[in-house]
Amino acid sequence: MRDWTDRFLAKIRDTEGGCWEWTGARTSKGYGSFWLDGRMQYAHRVAYESMRTPIPDGLVIDHLCRNRACVNPGHLEPVTNRTNILRGVSFCATRARQTRCVHGHAFTAANTYRAPNGTRKCRTCRNTTSRRSRVRGRGVTCAAA
Repeated sequence: MRDWTDRFLAKIRDTEGGCWEWTGARTSKGYGSFWLDGRMQYAHRVAYESMRTPIPDGLVIDHLCRNRACVNPGHLEPVTNRTNILRGVSFCATRARQTRCVHGHAFTAANTYRAPNGTRKCRTCRNTTSRRSRVRGRGVTCAAA
């Protein structure tokens, strides 16, 4: 019977960008999967642990190349789940990298507050909106019956 490393290496294709693209089975999210030690494992984790070092507890593997099918250990880095998410391109990651509100005011300690749902809000915009609401409310009168 072939060694698992032969099976593993047979499922890798080198690409122009330096990625070692996984050609075997993939998960619905695009990560390579590989049967090893009686269970299905992520191919990028197998590659990292077999060619580098064990992944420390509490850390996940980040694909620096952003290619989920890549198993090149040079493109993989163990990081916290938070770091992995914030490095991504999701809505949350994009918002976390924002340094200014939609109207251009800087998110500084003095100009930012946290809403009850955890999002950052601009104090300058909030004050402007409140002022406009108060001004609009002054001119309203009840119609005579």
